[in-house]
Amino acid sequence: MEIDRDLIERKLGDIKGALIELRRITGKGKEEFLSNVYLRYAAKYLLITAIEAAFSVCNHIAVRRGRVPGSYSECFTELSRLGIISRELAEKLSRMAKFRNLLVHQYWRIDDERVFEILEKDTSDFEEFIREVMAYVEGRD
Repeated sequence: MEIDRDLIERKLGDIKGALIELRRITGKGKEEFLSNVYLRYAAKYLLITAIEAAFSVCNHIAVRRGRVPGSYSECFTELSRLGIISRELAEKLSRMAKFRNLLVHQYWRIDDERVFEILEKDTSDFEEFIREVMAYVEGRD
C-alpha cells in the first residue's frame, strides 16, 4: 500500500507545532513552570499531542509496510527494524511512548520536575524523528 504523504506531513506539522509551544514553556524557566499549574498542564498535553502524532505516523508507515505494531512503544521498534529510523531513536521514542502512558493513565504519579527535564533534554528526539521520517518519505518519491 502507498504511503499517504499528506497525512504524514500533517502529523509531522502537529509535532512541530507542539515543539514550538513546548519551547516557549521551557523558556519561562523551571521555577515558573513548577509554580504555574497552567504551564504544567499545557506541557503535558503538548507532550501527549507530539507522542500521539509520532505514533500516528509510525503506525501508518508500519501498516503500509505490512507490519502491525502491538503497542505504542513497539511501533517505533518496528520502524527501526524496517530501517526507517535508527535503533537509538526507536529506543528513545519507545521510552517517550511509555511516558505518554503514564501521562494518560497514571497522571497522578507524574513528577513535574521530570516533565521539565524531558522538555529540556528529550524533545529534540521528535526533531530527529521528523528528519528521519522525511528522509524515508522523500527517498520513496
